[in-house]
Amino acid sequence: MDLKELLLKDAMIMDLKATTKEEAIDEMVDKYFEVGVIDDKELYKSDILKREAETSTGIGDGIAIPHAHDKAVKRATVLFAKSESGLDYKSLDGQPTFLFFMIAAPEGADNLHLQALASLSSLLINPDLVSNLKKAKTADEVQKLFDDAMAAKEAKDKADEEKEQARSKAAAEAAAKESSNKKPFVVAVTACPTGIAHTYMAEAALKEQAEKMGVDIKVETNGSEGVKHLLSASDIASADGVIIAADKKVDMPRFDGKHLVNRPVTDGINKAEELINLATEQKAPIFHSEGGAASTEEESTEKKSLWSKIYADLMNGISNMLPFVVGGGILMALSFLLEPAVGSNSQWFLFFNNVGNYAFSFLIPILAAYIAVSIGDRPALLPGFVGGYMASVATASVVPSKSPAGFIGGLLAGFIAGWVVIGLKKLLKGLPKTLDGLKPILLYPVLGLLFTGAIMYFAVDPVFAVVNHAITNFLESMGTGNAVILGTLLGGMMAVDMGGPFNKAAYTFAIGTFTATQDGALMAAVMVGGMIPPLAIAIATTFWKNKFTEQERQAGLSNYVLGISFITEGAIPFAAGDPLHVIVSSVIGAAIGGGLTQLWHVNVPAPHGGLFVTLLANHPLLYLLAVVIGAIVAGVIYGLWKPAKAAETQSK
Repeated sequence: MDLKELLLKDAMIMDLKATTKEEAIDEMVDKYFEVGVIDDKELYKSDILKREAETSTGIGDGIAIPHAHDKAVKRATVLFAKSESGLDYKSLDGQPTFLFFMIAAPEGADNLHLQALASLSSLLINPDLVSNLKKAKTADEVQKLFDDAMAAKEAKDKADEEKEQARSKAAAEAAAKESSNKKPFVVAVTACPTGIAHTYMAEAALKEQAEKMGVDIKVETNGSEGVKHLLSASDIASADGVIIAADKKVDMPRFDGKHLVNRPVTDGINKAEELINLATEQKAPIFHSEGGAASTEEESTEKKSLWSKIYADLMNGISNMLPFVVGGGILMALSFLLEPAVGSNSQWFLFFNNVGNYAFSFLIPILAAYIAVSIGDRPALLPGFVGGYMASVATASVVPSKSPAGFIGGLLAGFIAGWVVIGLKKLLKGLPKTLDGLKPILLYPVLGLLFTGAIMYFAVDPVFAVVNHAITNFLESMGTGNAVILGTLLGGMMAVDMGGPFNKAAYTFAIGTFTATQDGALMAAVMVGGMIPPLAIAIATTFWKNKFTEQERQAGLSNYVLGISFITEGAIPFAAGDPLHVIVSSVIGAAIGGGLTQLWHVNVPAPHGGLFVTLLANHPLLYLLAVVIGAIVAGVIYGLWKPAKAAETQSK
């Protein structure tokens, strides 16, 4: 921007008479009108004042740069004015203002006034120029000072550019020299719904495989303790590729423009070499993040299937819901433990029971909200949360019901809210750019809530209130025979994939039943079923040592702790290496354990805790016995069935 063409001598005021901000603006606007730069004083002044209302253009250090562009301006101009004594222009630093630069740009001149503003600002940071302008007496002096300042800046910019070119050339040569010896580098993120086992097992598998392949890797874990080893912008920028091994939502926009492999967390454990090869060889598609929605440059087999996407969305809801389940559920269970000793009117009972109930009341809204967020990002949080709340209370909808839509209604609310927001993003994509700021604070919340609420009120709540009521009645009236079959099925499902879709489906069903009926019978079945696989591994490695390597025997010991803590995922490394023997034996033992809890009418009013909540069960010894019998059956089958030669091969 050549200020010499804009800084007119005729439009300069070398001795501003004004003593206030308003007078100064009037005097400069009058000068513009006098020299023919503007033909409508009122219009131009109103735009100047409108800009001043946003924030003062008194930038400090005795300088003000008021500016506007509108149809009153006939030619682009910068008016220079100087006040000898200074005046209060409401500057940002609160100090008097001596130098004024009023910028006028005609309508349709793009961002000419902003370019002039930037050019001026780059010159006025020079304290010598500012000092000399305050001393200048004539318009010719002012123009010469700016001519000299611009010439000096151009010379400096040219020297800096030459220096930067030389530095870039040297850096490129050094990089080229270093690249021949540089190891490939990839970054990864691992995450699972509970953030306990899969997350850290995938981290360990990727690191171990990368070391074998001579690849540098940094793995960010999104676990139960929060984000660890957070990937920095420089980590991502320098990476050859990105690996996402996750079954829940992770922060994706930061990977924009990178070759990205997006797989379930189990692939991070079982297919680490394949993922690292795809990342280092940059065979994965390039990831793009557009308005919160992820897309790839090309269709690819790396793209998750519809089921994988639905599962990841569902797991994002469940993982965020789990702290409410565990915290609220265990406090409620403790209140039941205290009730016989202190009475139902005791403050201790009421405290534990009420706090637990408060947490439990958020289960379905939180589930729905974070399913919605996984699909539609932050704009979907409000409609998802309200939709989940509508499903959790008995609403007077078009078909009044005393029963809420419940867990199933909450699941649907999350998916409905997420896809409603996705639809709104596409629908409103064509709006003018000036309205972009309104979308997240007005359009998405209001329209998202309106459409999601209408679907829940007129369709989901009426239908699924009836369905939920029917399921609740069936579960409450179920005879022992049916209960044993259901307990056997749920227990077995907990061991089929040990933290995967079957496991989570069984656990979610038990949680839904618990929230609807406050009956912990099915919680006992899934808890016992989930404890048995790692305990079976521990038993087999203890009593059939010759069939396992030293490393496996050490891992087997840790499974005692994982098992009693209800962390099924401890069995996964063994299942990955020997799926037939581990999974079949675990399913048999878990199914037996789950069935026994229903045969003996065991009820555990806690959603987590493993053996640590034994005393909360109505039949603690029978609860413990169901675990022991199931674990011994599974452990013996696995220990006897596993071929000894497999261990010999592994140890070589």
